[in-house]
Amino acid sequence: MTNPNSFTSHFIELRSRLLTSVIFIFIIFVISYIFAEQIYNFLVEPYANAVENSETPRRLIFTALHETFITYLKVAFFAAFFLGSPVLLIQIYKFIAPGLYKNEKKALLPYLIFTPILFLFGGLLVYYLIMPLAIKFFLSFESIGSNTSLPIQLEAKVNEYLSLIMRLIFAFGISFQLPILLNLLAKIGVVNSNYLKKTRRYVVVIIFTIAAILTPPDPITQIGLAIPLLLLYELSILTVKFTEKKDKEVEDA
Repeated sequence: MTNPNSFTSHFIELRSRLLTSVIFIFIIFVISYIFAEQIYNFLVEPYANAVENSETPRRLIFTALHETFITYLKVAFFAAFFLGSPVLLIQIYKFIAPGLYKNEKKALLPYLIFTPILFLFGGLLVYYLIMPLAIKFFLSFESIGSNTSLPIQLEAKVNEYLSLIMRLIFAFGISFQLPILLNLLAKIGVVNSNYLKKTRRYVVVIIFTIAAILTPPDPITQIGLAIPLLLLYELSILTVKFTEKKDKEVEDA
């Protein structure tokens, strides 16, 4: 029978660790709001660089009085989540670590380390490659007009642009957790390397479907997400196979 006092103490500890994480994220949120303009300038830089040599003057507009204020709140929340999530992961690890054996702690630690690293890689891919390519792709549909037609020119809204880049960073960052997820499933015996190889053809379809759902309806961002995920899936097969080999060596020893 479960000890009620033990359950209560675990619940109190979990609440304490979650509260610590929330407080830390809130502090980062406040600091991020103070520097929201600098963070905004950083997120806008891909757009600024993409249109730097444009013959047409470029700007970002807002059409509501409160839009810039709301945008700065979103930017601050984005930065708080991005920077505060590693602390949340550490607190969760500290909560479950006392109940793990030494070898289990050692096995779990790489997942804790690589989770934020893979998320960061996904965000960097969006910032330095996907967004510049996507912006140039969308701008290619502009037209200067003629005597019988009006010109088609982009007047990008601040809120819409920042919502797009932040959504893509989250989508790529979360999608890049695929190796972590597959390796954890392999650890608990749900999948193995042979199963991952056999289901490869179905995974390709699923990945392109997910990419189409998570990204705007353009080929640049969809392919930009799908190809890295396919590469990560192949990498997952290799890491799962390596883990299986190590586990077998331990069992035979």
